[in-house]
Amino acid sequence: MAGLFVIAAGIFSLCGAILNWDWYMNHRKARFLVRIFGRGGARVFYGVLGLGLIILGGLLLFGFIE
Repeated sequence: MAGLFVIAAGIFSLCGAILNWDWYMNHRKARFLVRIFGRGGARVFYGVLGLGLIILGGLLLFGFIE
């Protein structure tokens, strides 16, 4: 069940990066990465983070990680 939540968080992060949501990138926690890496770099970071969460959620869901 936890795997589904991790997958959902990954999809959310990936969508925020791909669709370039202003409200997502202007969030106070995301502004730190935007300031350091620029908006494009922050989008790449959140895209990779989203993919990582989706993979981790799949591993949790199918029992490879307990």
